[in-house]
Amino acid sequence: MSPLTSKQRAHLRTLAHHLKPLIHVGQGGVTDGVIESVAEAFNTRELFKVRVLDSAPEDPRTTADQIMARVSKVEVPQTVGRTVILYRPDPDDPEIKLPR
Repeated sequence: MSPLTSKQRAHLRTLAHHLKPLIHVGQGGVTDGVIESVAEAFNTRELFKVRVLDSAPEDPRTTADQIMARVSKVEVPQTVGRTVILYRPDPDDPEIKLPR
C-alpha cells in the first residue's frame, strides 16, 4: 500500500470527524491488549479513533507509531490533540473509496 496523499488524508479526516474514540490508551501505554483491541476493531471497520489519555506514558504521535509498528498496513491520517485516527482498508472489499 502506498502512502496516503494529502487529498486522501483530508477525505479520511472528514469521514472520521463525527466518530467517537473507540479505544482508550491509558497508563499502561500500548500493551498487548491495546494491540488486540485495534486488530479486532479493524475486523469490523476501516476507520476509527483512539484516545490517548493524559496518564499514558507516551505522546499521541509516539503511541500512533507504536501501533503502526505492531499492526500491519495501518495508516494514521491525523493526530489532533490526544486523539489518533487509524485507517486500514479491508483487503477483500474496501468500504471507503479514497480519491486519487
